Amino acid sequence: MKYIEQIAGKILPQPDAVKQIECWRSNSNASIIFTNGCFDILHRGHLEYLAKAADLGTHLIIGLNSDASVKRLKGPDRPVNNEQDRAFSLACLSFSHLVVIFDEDTPANLIELLKPDILVKGGDYVAESIVGYTETIARGGRVEIIPLTSGYSTTSLIEKIKA
Repeated sequence: MKYIEQIAGKILPQPDAVKQIECWRSNSNASIIFTNGCFDILHRGHLEYLAKAADLGTHLIIGLNSDASVKRLKGPDRPVNNEQDRAFSLACLSFSHLVVIFDEDTPANLIELLKPDILVKGGDYVAESIVGYTETIARGGRVEIIPLTSGYSTTSLIEKIKA
């Protein structure tokens, strides 16, 4: 049961995530990396992206869209996996340090709350258009774009399963 407890301990509500990040910052030269997404059906593209994001600093925080948020963004048939299952899968990754669920359509409020040093998004984004870009840069942080792994997408995976 120790692994289940460790995994569950990485899924925190927002106020507890703030406390954990403050603890890391006060006890070390920690750099906080933040990325976010729906991560509905975790696939190799997600995993490579998250591993590369984790390489950029010391603590990877994953903001996870809630079920309601995913439905608003992706449509009534999504998510395929509920937020607790998606959070658990992300928390199982050795390189993820925290998973924080947010209910808004964008992570703007969560980014402002957590104040990451490094904000990361996939190669389908332009840095200046990323939610939280201006605030992160203003705090002295940086924004990184990680190229996507071609051939992997949740939508194409769902279509393949349906076929």
